[in-house]
Amino acid sequence: MKSVYGKIVKLLAEGQSAALETEITGTEGSLSENMCRRLSKPEPVIDSKGRNAARVVLTMQGNVLKIQEPFLPAERLIVLGGGHIALPAAEIGAMCGMKVCVVDDRPEFASAGRFPMASQVICAGYESGITQLGITASDYVVIITHGHKYDADCLRTVISGTMPAYLGMIGSRRRVQAQMEILRAEGYDPKRLESVCTPIGLNIGAVTPEEIAVSIMAEVIAYRRLAEYGPADRFYIESDVEPEVLEHLACAEGPMALATVIEAEGSSPRGAGAKMIVFPDGTIDGSVGGGMAEAAAIREALALIGTGRYKVLSMDLSGDVSGYDAMACGGKIRILVEDLV
Repeated sequence: MKSVYGKIVKLLAEGQSAALETEITGTEGSLSENMCRRLSKPEPVIDSKGRNAARVVLTMQGNVLKIQEPFLPAERLIVLGGGHIALPAAEIGAMCGMKVCVVDDRPEFASAGRFPMASQVICAGYESGITQLGITASDYVVIITHGHKYDADCLRTVISGTMPAYLGMIGSRRRVQAQMEILRAEGYDPKRLESVCTPIGLNIGAVTPEEIAVSIMAEVIAYRRLAEYGPADRFYIESDVEPEVLEHLACAEGPMALATVIEAEGSSPRGAGAKMIVFPDGTIDGSVGGGMAEAAAIREALALIGTGRYKVLSMDLSGDVSGYDAMACGGKIRILVEDLV
């Protein structure tokens, strides 16, 4: 089973998406006799508003449960500018599993030493840096350079090409309005200009560079996760899978088990798609939510290591709100626990 994750990681590294289709018979059984898997292309799930969602899908046919998990290439957070707000924004983006790319024309700000969390740091003029990156429709672009002129130059370059999933530009309302009037007079597409998030970030009363970075990344996450943000024809992501855990699965060796959240309802601690590797000594990589759900998954995983079997756990985490066994998050959750061979 480990090899399939190596194939998924390879596809994602090539910029391709993938879906892992799993069929299991009953709530527990033999991996070789009662489970089958194949890779395919993910199909968008149309939500109630007609938007495309990337989410884990379950279907039941008799005693057979079909699970489709979507995997999309890591979204890039492209930070244009390497100053005091860029650093915490890049850190938050990396923590959220995004592939961070930074561009600045100043060597002292555009360095791997300053941005160790970034996968790519380009020291070049902004137009050249943007061209090198080749912005796609799945990128999230944050314009926070060291001057309004450079911000405007970045905006001109970005909106002249493929529009990213998110495009935000820093600036006061007065300066932004004046700049937009200039760009409209220059003949730039008014619809593209209207889609720019500026002034950038959600209004949370941010003052410090770190707080401003939080407000920017909160807006980026909203575009990433919520259907009502951004263009109607894009994917918004509901799967809770962490790229790092996938990469560890692809290269891990020795006996281990894997726990995957395949269904989550209500305020459950993790969403469908979240994964946790469990090793024979009880150590883990990743999480399926902590608390009693995770403890139960770890116990089952340890029991399954080396058996060639799987088991589906179903838990109601609500309980009696006054009781010690109720998790603060509540909700219902189903976890597929399997031996990895």
